[in-house]
Amino acid sequence: MLEGLSQSALFQTPIYNGRTLADLVSFEFLAAALGNVVSALLILLIGFWIAGLASRRIKALGDRHEALDDTLFGFFAQIVRYIIIGYAVLFVLGTFGVQTTSIVAAIGAAGLAIGLALQGTLSNLAAGIMIIFFRPFKQGDFVQVNDKMGTVKGITLNYTELANLGNVQVIIPNAQVWGNTITNYSAYDTRRAEWTFGVGYGSNLALAQQVILDTIMADPRAKADPEPFVQVNNLGDSSVDFLVRVWCDSADYFAFHTDMTRKVKEALDTADVPIPFPTRTIYNVAE
Repeated sequence: MLEGLSQSALFQTPIYNGRTLADLVSFEFLAAALGNVVSALLILLIGFWIAGLASRRIKALGDRHEALDDTLFGFFAQIVRYIIIGYAVLFVLGTFGVQTTSIVAAIGAAGLAIGLALQGTLSNLAAGIMIIFFRPFKQGDFVQVNDKMGTVKGITLNYTELANLGNVQVIIPNAQVWGNTITNYSAYDTRRAEWTFGVGYGSNLALAQQVILDTIMADPRAKADPEPFVQVNNLGDSSVDFLVRVWCDSADYFAFHTDMTRKVKEALDTADVPIPFPTRTIYNVAE
């Protein structure tokens, strides 16, 4: 289009935003362009500084108060940071004369296309938001998600990190966490420990019951309220089975359960209460 123009006419023809080539190469225009670049850099630097400061302040607020959930405040900190950076970028575009409304519309259209292409990732993001807001568990809780069991080490918008019983890292996408059964062993302060102890049919059942009850309740981790339960529950093939239920603190559950299994067995031995085991008699009938 510019091939038929003379050199003087070329310099007088508007080619960008109503400006001629002569305007573009003028000192005033270059100075203004340089000023816009400097302003844009300053806006970006200030925007990132404010975003980082706001993010740190929000996280510090959650760390300062134990009653507040650190995960929730970490999520808020990320959201605030991205919002501030987004506004800074829009201010930079405005500095260069770009119509930000059209940019926002284009971003919306692009976001729709990206959302359709990344449905799996967005489902993890949506599930992460649900987990953070409804808080079925928090960092430090001992949970089970389907067949995965461990201590919660971190909750992000995309995945949940567990440390299993062997202290091995387990990463579970949030969509699989939120869409499945969650068992939180740390949700309540107390738990009910349960055992089944078998004694021989010839045993003194009253003595066996008292030995079991006294042994478990002598441990300081056992709680008298709610009242412990020790009763005959089943008549097995070779044993009379006692069902035992005693409450304890959730943090003591595993150690308490294993300790009492051994101590009750030793106490029954000391009281001469037999603990039977299956036996089999084989008769060899001669032909």
